[in-house]
Order: sequence, then C-alpha cells, then structure tokens
Amino acid sequence: MIAIKNLHFHYLRNYKPVIDQLSTTFYPGQIYGLLGLNGVGKTTLLKLIAGITFPKKGEIRVFDKIPSEREVGFLSDLYFFEDEVQLPSWPLQKWLKVYSSIYTNFDQILFEDLLSQFSIDPDMHISNLSYGQKKKLNIAFGIATRSRILLMDEPANGLDIPSKSQLRRVLAKHTSQDSVVIISTHQIRDIHPLIDHLLILKDHRLVIDQSIEQLSKLFKVTTAPQEHDTIIYTEENMYGRKYVVKMQENLDENLFDIELFFNAVITNLDTTTISDHINTKTYESI
Repeated sequence: MIAIKNLHFHYLRNYKPVIDQLSTTFYPGQIYGLLGLNGVGKTTLLKLIAGITFPKKGEIRVFDKIPSEREVGFLSDLYFFEDEVQLPSWPLQKWLKVYSSIYTNFDQILFEDLLSQFSIDPDMHISNLSYGQKKKLNIAFGIATRSRILLMDEPANGLDIPSKSQLRRVLAKHTSQDSVVIISTHQIRDIHPLIDHLLILKDHRLVIDQSIEQLSKLFKVTTAPQEHDTIIYTEENMYGRKYVVKMQENLDENLFDIELFFNAVITNLDTTTISDHINTKTYESI
C-alpha cells in the first residue's frame, strides 16, 4: 500500500508548487491511471513515490517504507519505467546479469518468455535495438522483477499498435494482487481497458480520485441525453455530438469513457462542480 498525506513539492528556482496538498492511498491489486496536462506534476509524483525526488512537506509511505530513505528492501521491491528509456550500451545478457541481481524476486523464466513475446533476441547488443525494442525490453525486465510497486511513465510511447496490444495483455496477465501499478499517460485509449482507478491532477492538485466502477455508475457518454440527465461536458467530432452526463440514478455499470471524462474535468473551470456530482449521498451508497 502507498499512503500519501498532505504532499507538497516545489523546485527551488521559483517555489511555485508542482504538487500541492495531495493526499491519497494506493491499494494492492489495482491498476491506477494517473492523468493530467503537461507540467501538472504526474512524473514528479512518480519520482516522489520512487524516492528519486524528496517531498518539501507531507508524508509518503510505501509498504511502511519511507522512499526518501532509499532502503535496499524498498529499492528492490519497486520498478520505475521512465518515459525516456536509458539503457547502457552493453550486451543484453551483461545488462541482465548486473541489474537482475538487485531484485530478489526476479523471474528469469518470465523475462525470457516476455522477450519472446516481444520478438527480442536475448543475445542482441542493446545498442543495436530500436527505441521501441528498448522500451519493450525495459517493460519485460520491469515486470519480471516481480516488484510490488510498478510505476510507469508513458509506457506506450514509442510502441507500434501491435506492441501496445501486447503491453495491455502482459500487464493484465502478470500484475499480481500484491502489487500496485500506477500508469501516467497522455495516451488514454492505449491503457483504458486496464484501469481500475482513475486519478486526475489539475492545477497541481488531485481533483479526481475514484474507481472506474464507481464512476461508471454515476456518469455515462451518450449522443441523446435524457431530460433528467445533468450534462457536464459536450464534445463534437466528425461522427456527431457526444455528451458526458451525470445520471440521476445509479444504474448498472456502463461503458465508461475515460478520455471524454478527462476532457470534462480539464475544460470545466469549476472542477468542484464535477466533484460535487461524485460526492453525493447517491455515490456514498454505492
């Protein structure tokens, strides 16, 4: 479990908050989607959880460890997939031998199986791999660490369409009930089917922190809103107009559109209006 309380971070050069008053809890067995516009603090939040960057105020505990203390037991149970893959120019097997030794639960058989699925020759030299292949190599390695914390910053960047499908299948199959997976991305549709819980950062604050199951009972996307529906967002494209509406009653789960809901939150000047629709007695009774 990752517990965050009153987290605040700013850079010394201007003291403007990058993350402000953020409190939340991440539970094992869930895949979290972390969304927000550029510069809102998504990558910074992942780095704070990983112990790469240290909070200015507030607390973070990751399975009762404090990330900033960077204990060996903590580092060997967490893998951070950075957006820009930086791997040494070594033979793949040398890199594997050096870095797999850090992770006590590293699964060699799983790693080899994932390399095969990604069509990567285990005897290749890393410098001869394309950017997309390096990305897949990093994904295969990270999943094979069997770490309880997987932090993924734009994992689908640089992947072709078949590889994105492979990424979804691999994550769905190989993430355990003991692990917390947090995926920060702009490419919402690439990971939409994986997400159990949605977090949205806006103006450096966490404005949405709800499960997809709960949101799907409160909001729906429709081309023909009913008279009693509350319209919170409208978007028009070549296929016509779509509405994100707050349903009057909690119905069975519908196909929740994360991208349209995200657009609704980001474009709504008063985000508390959407939050109010979530934090109603109807919602609490779910």
